[in-house]
Amino acid sequence: MRIAIIGGSGVYDPGILSNIREERVDTPYGTAVLKVGTYQGEEIGFMPRHGEKHTVPPHRVNYRANIWALKMLKVERVLATAAVGSTNPGYRPGDFVIVNDFLDFTKTRTYTFFEGGEMGVVHTDFTTPYCPELRRLLVETAAGLGIKAHDGGVYACTEGPRFETPAEIRMIRQLGGDLVGMTNVPEVILAHEVGLCYGLIAMVTNMAAGISATPLSHAEVLEIMDQNGKNLRDLIMQTIPRIPRERNCRCSLTGGKIEV
Repeated sequence: MRIAIIGGSGVYDPGILSNIREERVDTPYGTAVLKVGTYQGEEIGFMPRHGEKHTVPPHRVNYRANIWALKMLKVERVLATAAVGSTNPGYRPGDFVIVNDFLDFTKTRTYTFFEGGEMGVVHTDFTTPYCPELRRLLVETAAGLGIKAHDGGVYACTEGPRFETPAEIRMIRQLGGDLVGMTNVPEVILAHEVGLCYGLIAMVTNMAAGISATPLSHAEVLEIMDQNGKNLRDLIMQTIPRIPRERNCRCSLTGGKIEV
């Protein structure tokens, strides 16, 4: 299994994959659960980031177990999805953004596999946080499908589960953040550390606090996700067959030499 999808319940559609089974993977960081099925003759994994019934809040997701499990399963490529608010007037609800950088404003999470001891001390380069090959394929596929997907955007990750204040959004915008969400850090960091190619499709579900004309609600997020869910699934599943067998990027060379 070389390709896995990380996302929410709005992404997974049992009609996409065949021969579906549940896989439970025991890791040094806990147990991760994913669905595994076949798509166009290839085995694909789907990992619901918040649990199958969306019961795990962003600050309590076991990111290390999830990423380590994918590494154990020999996954090389990860297509991740995230619902985000927009701080950029050019990115409107319903748009997709193929993220190219991030800002980290989380506070309480575990960010690394490299905590000394057997794993050693490694300072991972993050000049290119998201796989350039996956980003290019996502942008090209979206264009071919007529789906509006912005090529690049900076994702600001906050702790959650509350939404941000207007003052926080002004700060994020002044620092260059285009999008705001609660899940991409440390997920992208951990994927980078173990040498996975990681691409993120952000779906704008609302304008952020102080920009939106109305108070924010989770119902608003779910409504936009439901309306745009088919486009998101189409983008992912049309990109997968275009992913080459050989990796033409440096993602596998980042981080340390982790063996699982």
